[in-house]
Amino acid sequence: MKILIIIPAYNESLNIERVVDNLIENYPEYEYLVVNDGSKDNTAEICQRRRYNLADLPINLGLAGAFQTGIKFAYRKGYDAAIQLDGDGQHDPRYIADMIKCMQDESADIVIGSRFINSKKNRSMRMLGATLLTAIIKMTTGAKISDPTSGMRLFSRNVLKEFANNMNYGPEPDTISYLIKNGSIIKEVPVTMSERIAGESYLNLKQSIKYMSLMCLSIVFIQQFRKRR
Repeated sequence: MKILIIIPAYNESLNIERVVDNLIENYPEYEYLVVNDGSKDNTAEICQRRRYNLADLPINLGLAGAFQTGIKFAYRKGYDAAIQLDGDGQHDPRYIADMIKCMQDESADIVIGSRFINSKKNRSMRMLGATLLTAIIKMTTGAKISDPTSGMRLFSRNVLKEFANNMNYGPEPDTISYLIKNGSIIKEVPVTMSERIAGESYLNLKQSIKYMSLMCLSIVFIQQFRKRR
C-alpha cells in the first residue's frame, strides 16, 4: 500500500525535527507531509530549512483544517491510505505496519491506534472524558471504541475520498461515531504512546472539558440529523 503520513503541526518547533528525522531515518518506506497550521513560532522555517515535505498554511485553521489539507493531498495524489501522526512525537510509527495489516485483513475503513485495548485508562479528567465518550459511542452505535480520542488513525482510500470532498469531516470521535452508524468498519490496534517531551498541548483542563462536552453533544444529538452523501 502507498501510505502518506500526515503530520499536523502548530507551534511544534521544539519537536518537529525529532519527529520527521525519525521517519526519514527509520521508516523510509512511508511518505510524509508536514502541515504547518499557521504556527506563530518557527516551525515553518525549520521545515523549509531542512527541506521537509511541507504544506504551509498562511493562517491557523485548527486541527480539522490542517488534517483535511493533508487528506486532500493524499487523495489527489493517489495514496491508498493515510495516517495522522501528531507533531509532538507522542505517536510511534513502529505501529503503522500493524495498522496497515489490520486494515488489509479486516477490510477496515479506519484503524485506530488504541492505548487502552490492553491497559486501563488513568483517573485524569481527560481520561474520564474519554471513558464517557466510549460509553456514549457504545450506547448510540453498539460498537465499543476503547480509545475514541486517539489521534493516531489510519484512513482507507474510500474514506480519503469522503473526507477530502466534504467539509464537515473532522478527525474527532463524533465523526467516528457517525461513520459507524453509517456502516463503516472501524478497528483498533494496540499501541503505546509517549508523553509530550517539549512544548505545550492546546488542550489544557478548561479546553479538555469544553472539548469533551462538545463531542458528547455532537454524538448524542447533532449526528442524528446528519445525512451521508
